[in-house]
Amino acid sequence: MRPSVPAACAALALAVPVVLLPDSPARAATVFVETNPSTVRAGDEVGIRASCDDNLTAAKVTAEPLGTVTVSPRYGFLTATARVPAATDAGAYPVGLRCPDGKVATSTLHVVVKVEPKRGPATGGGGTAPGRSAPMLIGGGATAVAAGLVLGVAALRRRRPS
Repeated sequence: MRPSVPAACAALALAVPVVLLPDSPARAATVFVETNPSTVRAGDEVGIRASCDDNLTAAKVTAEPLGTVTVSPRYGFLTATARVPAATDAGAYPVGLRCPDGKVATSTLHVVVKVEPKRGPATGGGGTAPGRSAPMLIGGGATAVAAGLVLGVAALRRRRPS
């Protein structure tokens, strides 16, 4: 088999720009800090992920409800986990990162009030429905079943040849 001349020309045309372009420098890491989730209930845990130019050295993250947290290198980022105290008031709190080389980054942690329901939702029917309608529902269902049986027997009796 002979290779196709147009296919060879197309491969050459695609390869020439890649070979002749100069090398581009690698992009520097972006300095940032983020919390996951960014909105958390008081008393829950929050994950912190940050990045400095050098993610091989630990850095400090400061937030009013959390205090100062050390983020350590893990999976190419600086990470830590912290618990928001249960007595924290609802609001938006600034989160600041200070890298070892002096660079800084900020984000916001939103804390909401932890609300627990006092009882479950009023769903379903019969016994969970408000009022005393269960006997009426049971009587109506029994009447419908009896009527269905009577009609079924009457239909079967009419279909029999005499």
